Amino acid sequence: MLEEIGEISLLYDFYGALLPEKQREFLHLYHEENYSLAEIAELYGLSRQAVYDAVRKAQSKLGVYEDKLGLVARLMQNEALIGEIDEAIDRLVKEYGDNAELAESLALISAKAECLR
Repeated sequence: MLEEIGEISLLYDFYGALLPEKQREFLHLYHEENYSLAEIAELYGLSRQAVYDAVRKAQSKLGVYEDKLGLVARLMQNEALIGEIDEAIDRLVKEYGDNAELAESLALISAKAECLR
């Protein structure tokens, strides 16, 4: 459940601006502000079912946007690759740490990889 909430929040961060205003508001209140469906319904003068339907529709749209654009998947892939680069740099520093020129070059590479995060 928490993993799903985290995924929806990440999708919302990337694609939330593409949602219609009401769906964006409902999803923000529900996932980011932890309002219940009943609280949102009361706030907007709607039924709980109407809010539930809007939230589910918004979540579905976020999934469609990700399927088509793949920005979150690309972010995760890049994070994994940067982690691998960091590990490789750490291994090289341990193995060749006495070479000042190489250590300086590796530090520069590490700093550039960090900028990609």
